[in-house]
Amino acid sequence: MSQIGAGTLQRRQLPASFLDGNSWLAIRFLSDAAMLVLAVVIAILLEPPGHGVGLLALYPPLALVLLASRGRYRPRLRDVVIDSLAPGFGALSIAAMSIFVLSSLVSDSRSSTETLLISTWLGSLTTVTCAGALLNTIQYLARRKGLVSSPTLIVGTDADAQEIARRLAEQPEYGLRPVGFIDDHAGVPGPDLLPRLGALRELDRIAGEESVGHVIVGFPSAPLPDLLALIKHCDELRIATMVLPRLSASINHQTQFEYLGTVPLLNMRATNPDDWRFAIKHLVDRICAAALVVVLAPVLAAIAAAVRLSSPGPVLFRQLRVGRDGQIFHVLKFRTMVHAAPEEHQPWTPPNGVAPGGVEGVDRRTRVGRLLRRTSLDELPQLLNVLRAEMSLVGPRPERPELAERFGHEFDRYHDRQRVRSGITGWAQVHGCRGQTPLRSRIELDNFYIEHWSMSFDLKIMLLTLPALLRGS
Repeated sequence: MSQIGAGTLQRRQLPASFLDGNSWLAIRFLSDAAMLVLAVVIAILLEPPGHGVGLLALYPPLALVLLASRGRYRPRLRDVVIDSLAPGFGALSIAAMSIFVLSSLVSDSRSSTETLLISTWLGSLTTVTCAGALLNTIQYLARRKGLVSSPTLIVGTDADAQEIARRLAEQPEYGLRPVGFIDDHAGVPGPDLLPRLGALRELDRIAGEESVGHVIVGFPSAPLPDLLALIKHCDELRIATMVLPRLSASINHQTQFEYLGTVPLLNMRATNPDDWRFAIKHLVDRICAAALVVVLAPVLAAIAAAVRLSSPGPVLFRQLRVGRDGQIFHVLKFRTMVHAAPEEHQPWTPPNGVAPGGVEGVDRRTRVGRLLRRTSLDELPQLLNVLRAEMSLVGPRPERPELAERFGHEFDRYHDRQRVRSGITGWAQVHGCRGQTPLRSRIELDNFYIEHWSMSFDLKIMLLTLPALLRGS
């Protein structure tokens, strides 16, 4: 290896030793401990000393134990701050309440203790969350730049194994860098994919040569006993192992392990859009939409006036779209283009495999319209669609009837998106699938949302919508 190559490898290994594996978990633990102590110190400095000061010393260790019990320091493919908000809030709240109960038993002075605990609790929520967000951002950027990655071996060479390799290569933020396939089958993947490095029995050699840190087991040609032996050997080599389950498309957040004696079974539970939870979702949607219309009334009026003054024509643009179960409705938007007579419209058809969106045909956007589209403010009138029970705040985006019919013939599971009401924002949109983007990705993400739906998932998507808009995705 040349000196330049060795120097580059050394620079990459240095941050990797701190931003991955057990070292990363230790840094997260130490960071939380420091932020909890900082919150206690700030609370004491802000509040006059009282009888409850001594008990505050128990808050950091108790909070750390509760955070650990919520899985905060377990290895994960990727740490996302928004996923840890609810468990972190619960752990810190229980820690604060436990200290309060203890102080009530040992002291009669509650007022000073309550004030200190509230200050400590609020301070720890802020410091722990901000520090966690900073650490996650550092790790994310390091992975995106290739400074942190774990060489990953994929067992199998079939279409599923190749799909795993493609996704890992496209999403380096997960920290897994595919290095090749391993399978007893002698077939070699295509020239644009990774090489087959050898057979299962050659794991020791391949793991040593490639410094393998992770193994993902797909569906190779090897018999089951050989696969079980491979997984056991990976554990002996201290290589993290993950297994792709069969029927993975049917697995969602409701799937549970059951045991028939010692035999594990997966209890499959499909999402039912007609159950009571979706009724609550639709009620909450309409309440929130009504509140947003009231709060945003000045903004809506200002945009309407700007659209009216920008060019002749109506303020609102109406277009037929397909909603739940194929129902047709008029989606509402602020008009962003110069109004044209029907004979002036030029037909436009999206390319194969690409979803429609953005500018189609001749660009007739007004100056105001360009701003509205860039910020997605043109979508705000769809709050009225939500009030009319035609849409939800969160869900798959609706499509024009003629395109929905075409895509339904061209793509598997396209019509499965129509099991639920369409949404103003969705899981596909916060992942960058806006405008003219691959349709297959939208279908996959929309169906994932439906199959994993929950009220907390909706909240997560709404919280992610603003950063997605700021990124211009």
